[in-house]
Amino acid sequence: MKYLIFILILLYPINIFASSKQSIKNKLENIENISFKFIQKIGEKTEQGECIISYPKKILCRYDDIYNKILVSNGKSLVINSKKIKNYLRYQLKDTPLNLILDKKFLIDKLDQMETIKENDETFSFKIEHNNNLLNIFFDKLSYEIKGWTTTDVYLNRVETNLTDMKTNIMIDQKVFKIQNYIN
Repeated sequence: MKYLIFILILLYPINIFASSKQSIKNKLENIENISFKFIQKIGEKTEQGECIISYPKKILCRYDDIYNKILVSNGKSLVINSKKIKNYLRYQLKDTPLNLILDKKFLIDKLDQMETIKENDETFSFKIEHNNNLLNIFFDKLSYEIKGWTTTDVYLNRVETNLTDMKTNIMIDQKVFKIQNYIN
């Protein structure tokens, strides 16, 4: 009996890990889109706004600033535009860390490969290194929803993004991800 109790105590953390990992995976698999508010820190600078993600690889973010900054991806290109810049900035999505975040299948596959997931009082997290991109993604410990991520931007700045007011599987007009709507 002592040996059985000892074995159960040893296996208990493994069961918690497997259960948490499966719960996060299940949550991701059932999400078609997400809308949320965000706070983003890049060095000392803080920005905030609202985003919609539609899987696979589409995002629209409107920043709460005087320049009406917009970030939009149609799944292939990523455009950033605002009144502050003369011309919009356009990147190939595949060259940005958002390419990983916006690829639900990729996240699920990487989660399956994880041997350990870090946890603290509020979140589970795991790191992904892929094509010179490092992504640390956080999930709420109770709801298993994405709570945020840290990445490095194209200028090698650490970018920390925290999500709030999440809504999943809402009605979205896919035309909002049309890049031509946001370039001058």
